[in-house]
Amino acid sequence: MKNHQTLLIGTSLKKNGYSVRIQWVLVISVILLTFVAVFWHLDHKSGVPVTPVSKEGPIVRTLRLGLNIASGSALHAAAEQFSDLIYKRSDGKLKVRVYPDQQLGNDAQMVEMARNGELDLILTPTAKLSSAIPAMQYADLPFYFSSREELYTMLDGEPGQILLSKLNAIDLVGLTFWENGFKQFTANTLLQTPKDFKHLRFRTMKSRLIMDQFIALGAQPIPIDFHATYKALADGAVDGQENPLVAIVAMGFHKVQKHLTLSNHAYLGYVFSASRKVFETLPPDMRNIIQTTANELTLWERKETARREMGFLETIRAAGVAIHTLTPEERQQFSAILAPMVDSFGFQVGYDLLAKTEELRYARQSATPESRKEDLLIGLDVDLSQGGAQAGGAIFRGVQMAIEEINHEGGLLGSQFRVLALNNGANPDAGHRNLQRFAALPSLLAVMGGIHTPVVMAELDDIHLLRIPYLIPWASGEELTDHSHRPSYTFRVSIKDSRIEPFLLENALKMGGHVAILLEESASGRSTESLLKPVIDKLPANSVTISRFYASEIDFDTKIKTLVQGGSKALIIVADHPGTRAFVQAMAHQNNPVPIFANWRLTGSDFWNQEQTALKRVDLRFVQSFLLDEVNTGAGLQKFTRQYRQRYGLGAYDSLPSPAGSVHAYDLIHLLALAVKQANTTDRVLIREALENLPPYPGLMKNYNPAFTPGHHDALEGLPLFMARFDEQGRIVREE
Repeated sequence: MKNHQTLLIGTSLKKNGYSVRIQWVLVISVILLTFVAVFWHLDHKSGVPVTPVSKEGPIVRTLRLGLNIASGSALHAAAEQFSDLIYKRSDGKLKVRVYPDQQLGNDAQMVEMARNGELDLILTPTAKLSSAIPAMQYADLPFYFSSREELYTMLDGEPGQILLSKLNAIDLVGLTFWENGFKQFTANTLLQTPKDFKHLRFRTMKSRLIMDQFIALGAQPIPIDFHATYKALADGAVDGQENPLVAIVAMGFHKVQKHLTLSNHAYLGYVFSASRKVFETLPPDMRNIIQTTANELTLWERKETARREMGFLETIRAAGVAIHTLTPEERQQFSAILAPMVDSFGFQVGYDLLAKTEELRYARQSATPESRKEDLLIGLDVDLSQGGAQAGGAIFRGVQMAIEEINHEGGLLGSQFRVLALNNGANPDAGHRNLQRFAALPSLLAVMGGIHTPVVMAELDDIHLLRIPYLIPWASGEELTDHSHRPSYTFRVSIKDSRIEPFLLENALKMGGHVAILLEESASGRSTESLLKPVIDKLPANSVTISRFYASEIDFDTKIKTLVQGGSKALIIVADHPGTRAFVQAMAHQNNPVPIFANWRLTGSDFWNQEQTALKRVDLRFVQSFLLDEVNTGAGLQKFTRQYRQRYGLGAYDSLPSPAGSVHAYDLIHLLALAVKQANTTDRVLIREALENLPPYPGLMKNYNPAFTPGHHDALEGLPLFMARFDEQGRIVREE
């Protein structure tokens, strides 16, 4: 049929060229109109319009901005101003259409649309982003910020930038933080102190953090849908709730509650973000206009929210509600009770974010002699944002627990003791800068490092030039204590590579066949080879082979397949976290996987959660310096584990994140405190000398007798090692 039609058209062309030309014009016109209709449809579906060309040049590109808040609200008013300014500043090349009242979908739907490039701009409550980005719970931390002004300083500064950058993981570009106001308490009884919350029933969102807040205050949290809250309050199903003033008035909660407590205890922030897929298609100048305008309107939006809240308060007062504003002393009571919650959610919110917040607070407190505190300091120079972030957080927790015990017993030399953490992000240059900053602090006693040997190596010269006692709770490189600097300022409570690698080989050989060792082509890999070569040379020929790889390689499957099919009965992997993950995944693809023996560095990350599917097929074994929750675990470790679980809100069977970091750091801090007391001074040179001459100390890892000597700065030398694995819940247990 198609051929027949073509023949007829061809015949027509020969008979009547003029009329056919008109027909072709009509056909082409129809095709053009079809294309216009298709692109118009794509424009409205995706929010990424095609820019047609007119005689005046490029026509407006229209972006859609979706939000859940009602029209007429402060957020909506700011969004409309944003739209007007964008049009003016882009000289009419960019338009923003604002869609309030969930016209484009609910928050979850709009986020998904933006991730897919089907919606251009969104304003989303931080709480609605916290399932994908747990760090968004930052502003929900109860009584964590001393004032509205402090929170604004954090959100507009480095902590806010850290938080916005985390949106990249879900294909959003964070622009700024707007708000719906600070949360306040309402109830039918006066809420003035924490004890007033005892036994009350409180409506909450479905959020563990928010529910834990009320549990800590002695109340019963009851998750109820927001739109069902009024009825629950009116019927007496719950006694109180928390919300910003705008929500309290809009939903009529003040009509069924007798008391309002102005607590400003948490923040209902809105994240202003753009779809990355859309944002990257805009010219740089248009992107800059969007970013700058959003930032500029942040202050106006906050002031407008505060201005409207004065009217809401009058409405609430006119309804006969008693209003109480917490005094600074009353706020402090709440802060003291709820402070441990911040630490309980440290890994979810992110220790990089919390450490930056505390760093800025310390800088502000130390800015003037009147506000300066004379607390003694331990500096923490660890990775809190990259592959060793879990190890860094675990080390922080061990330091924190030890310091709390020391302060409970009176502190050091009549002063309180505190930790100040700086994130090095696994970057040696950042570690170097951190060390310089710590050295400038007069109350600094020592610095503790993290998991990464290269970072500490880059700092060795400065450690000794600045004469700072440097404590090592994890990094295992030989050179960190075996170096030419005299006197040595590095002290380690951890196992080192010269014990780890031979121990791995010894256990791999028990599999009864050929062992293949996979080493990264790097300084670390070459160091490992030099440690293993004397051991391998004593073994029968061809019982062990070494294979090298580059970190940039992508085809690990072929390498693993070659080794397994070649007869290797066990593999030893000496790699950083990403490399170990890649090899475990590759082994899971094999028909007959063989055991993998790995360095303990993998336990410094959330390895089990990331690779639990692969680990169902792969027999992964690794080294540990101790094991928790065993019958023969020492009394000190058992007590520490119980206290840890209670301190950070873990259940009896929950695993401790990177436990080696916490336990080793805990012991090191107590050894440091012992040295400070013995030296009876904050002079770091004398503290270093005291560390080499400590009396016996019963630590968690061992009875240190002594921990260090002038010629020996590795406290765990000779301690038994264990082969371990992850169990079905991700806990580290003995490999039988």
